[in-house]
Amino acid sequence: MIVASNRASAGVYADTSGPRLVAGLRELGCEVGDPVVVPDGDPVTQALREAVTDGVDVVLTSGGTGVTPTDRTPEATRGLLDFEIPGIAEAIRAYSRDRVPAAALSRGLAGVAGRTLIVNLPGSTGGAKDGLAVLGPILKHTVDQIRGGDH
Repeated sequence: MIVASNRASAGVYADTSGPRLVAGLRELGCEVGDPVVVPDGDPVTQALREAVTDGVDVVLTSGGTGVTPTDRTPEATRGLLDFEIPGIAEAIRAYSRDRVPAAALSRGLAGVAGRTLIVNLPGSTGGAKDGLAVLGPILKHTVDQIRGGDH
């Protein structure tokens, strides 16, 4: 779990999306440590690279998916992916869009680097909740497929 937030990483405020995602992943039966909070940009790339190298099954990122000049998480992610899974990112945006029109501005990606599923989520607690709602029913199957499981 990687949180991309310039302000939270600088201690301006406490991150709230990371703990929500960790709790949600644990409820889904995943083993997950505490969130790693880093500034957006190159630190996100480095944290993702480390997770892929460590063989982590799933990495969720929170934050940095919007359209401000500092939102760089999709770019940090795209360079590491072997292939994208656009349906996951599209489903997350679609799930949120009717309630939160700004969800359409999310540039979050989903894809696979090595044997690691990476999914970019918005940095809000609502974005975390919605992301978990979409991922919950498909996460175990997706990880199984990445590991070479049968359909």
